[in-house]
Amino acid sequence: MEITPEICARIAARQTAIEETYSPLATRNADARRRRPDPRRPEDPLIRPPFYRDADRILHSKGFTRYIDKTQVFFLIDNEHITHRVIHVQLVSKIGRTIGRALGLNEDLIEAIALGHDIGHVPFGHRGEECLDGLCNRHTIGRFFHNVQSVRFLDVIEDCNLTLQVLDGILCHNGEVHHRSLAPAGEVTPEGFEEKFRRLSSGEAEEIPSSTMEGCVVRFADTIAYLGRDLEDAIEVGLIDGDGDDLMAICRESFGIEHPDEINRTVVDTAIRDIINESMGVERISFSGEVSDGIRQLREFSRTHIYESPVLTSQMGKIQTMFATLFEHFLTDLERENTASPIFRDFIEAPWISPDYLQKEGEAGKVRDFVAGMTDRYFEDAFREITIPKRVKNAYR
Repeated sequence: MEITPEICARIAARQTAIEETYSPLATRNADARRRRPDPRRPEDPLIRPPFYRDADRILHSKGFTRYIDKTQVFFLIDNEHITHRVIHVQLVSKIGRTIGRALGLNEDLIEAIALGHDIGHVPFGHRGEECLDGLCNRHTIGRFFHNVQSVRFLDVIEDCNLTLQVLDGILCHNGEVHHRSLAPAGEVTPEGFEEKFRRLSSGEAEEIPSSTMEGCVVRFADTIAYLGRDLEDAIEVGLIDGDGDDLMAICRESFGIEHPDEINRTVVDTAIRDIINESMGVERISFSGEVSDGIRQLREFSRTHIYESPVLTSQMGKIQTMFATLFEHFLTDLERENTASPIFRDFIEAPWISPDYLQKEGEAGKVRDFVAGMTDRYFEDAFREITIPKRVKNAYR
C-alpha cells in the first residue's frame, strides 16, 4: 500500500527537522554507504532511514535470535536473573542512545551497532572464545576474535548487506584496554574497512577506533553496560560479597555508593552524565579523570574477583575438551560428507546461509563458524549427542 503524497511530505519534513538538531559531528543518513544496492530489499529512506533499516536487518538475523541463550559472563549456572547477551546488547543500545541523543548524534546508527556488536560471541563467552582461538590456530585458519566474527556472521555468512558505518562500529567495538577518551579515526570507505578487518582479524592490531562518533559511543556504552551489571550478577550468584570492603571502598570513593543495591544504577547514571559533560561539542567521547579512574578500578576488581576467579574458571579443562571434540567431529563430518550431521542439517543446508559463503569458505572455516554460532544449550546438547551412546529399549529393531 502506498502512502499518500501529503503524508509523505509530513514525514519528510519531520525527518528533516530531526536531522537539523544533529551535531555537526554526527553521521548523516545521507552519508550511509553500502557496498552494493539490494534489489531484493529496495531502500525506502522515508519510512526507514538506512541505519534504522540496518537495525531491523540485525534484529531479524538468525545470529540475533541466538543471543537468547548466549552467555554473558556466568555459564553453566541455572539462574533466571543473570544477564545473557540478549539483555546486554539492549542495555548497550539504551545507554548509547541516551548519550547520543544528548550529544546530537545519530541514534539509529548507535542502535544498529549496539544490537549487532556481540553476535560473534561463542558459547561460554570470552572463555569459549579463547578455546576457539586456539583451535583456529591449530588448523591454520588464523585467529579468532568475537568482533571480527560478528562482522563475519552479518556480512558474510548471512549477507545482510549492512552499511559500512554499522559494520565499522561493530568491528571496532572490541578492546580490553580501558580508555579515558576515544576519537573517531579515518574515513568510512570499502578499502578502509577491508584494511581494518584485515588488521584486526590477523591480530596485527588489538584495537582500532571506529570511524564515527556513534561507533565510539557504543564502545563506551559497552563498558558502562557490563561493568555494574557483572558486579550485580556476581553478587546474585554468590561469587562476591556485595558488602566486601574492597568493592565498597571503590564504589564509595568514586561513585558515592553506600549500598550494593545501588552499584549498577549509580555507575550507569554517573558514567552517562560524565560522558555528556566531557564530550559535548568536541570530536571525541571522554570520561572525566575521576570517573575514568573509578571505572578502571572497578574493571580491575572485576577481572580479579570475577572473570579470573577460580570458581568461574574451574571447569575450563572440560570446556576445552568439549570445543576440541566438537571441532574435530564436525570437521570429519564435512570431510566425509556425512549429510546426516548437524553441521549439514543446521548450517550448511540452512536457507539463510549465503551461497557465496559456502562456495568460498574452507571446511575448517565452516566448522569455526558453526561452532561459534551455537548457543550454550545447543553446544552442550551437541556434545552429549556425539559422545554419549544411546540406550535402546528391549531390542534393536
